[in-house]
Amino acid sequence: MDDLGRGSDPSSGGGGEMPPDGRPPGPLPYEGVWRFTAPAVDASVPQARHAVRDLLVRQGVPVSDELVQGLLLIVSELVTNAVRHAALLSPVLAVEVAVGAEWVRVSVEDNHPYRPTALEADHGQTGGRGLLLVREVTRESGGVCDVEHTSSGGKVIWAALPLTPSVV
Repeated sequence: MDDLGRGSDPSSGGGGEMPPDGRPPGPLPYEGVWRFTAPAVDASVPQARHAVRDLLVRQGVPVSDELVQGLLLIVSELVTNAVRHAALLSPVLAVEVAVGAEWVRVSVEDNHPYRPTALEADHGQTGGRGLLLVREVTRESGGVCDVEHTSSGGKVIWAALPLTPSVV
C-alpha cells in the first residue's frame, strides 16, 4: 500500500499528466492517504463508515451524494466481512482512504490469509452477498475493485471509484 493518492490510476503509485509548462503537478488540497485501525468487532462497522464520511467532508473531496453513499456501502460491507470472517486470526483491521485528483479508493486490510470470493445470490440465504454488492456498486460507478495479498500474509480488499461518474 505505497500509493500516495495521486494520479489517475488508483491501483498504481500515481503518475498524472505533465502540464505544458513542464513542472510536475502538485497535489490538489483534498489529495492524500489516510489510514486508521479498528478492532474486528461489530461496533467498528458504523464507526468506520462515519470516519470515512467525515474524512471526505473535512478534506473537501468533490464527491456527489450518490458516490458517497456507494463508498459508505462498500466500507460497511468490507468491514463487516473482516469482522465476521477474519476476526479470529485478525483481531484488528485497517481501513484506508486514498484520494487522487480523479478517484477515491477505500480498502480494508486484515491478517487472515483467506481470499474471499463473491457468491452468487441465493434467495434462501440472508447473508453472503457482500462482495457481490461491492463488485456491483463499483462497476455501476465506473470503478474497479480487487483483492490482494499483503506481505504479512493477510489480504487487502479495495474499491476505487472515479470522482466524476462514468456512463455505464
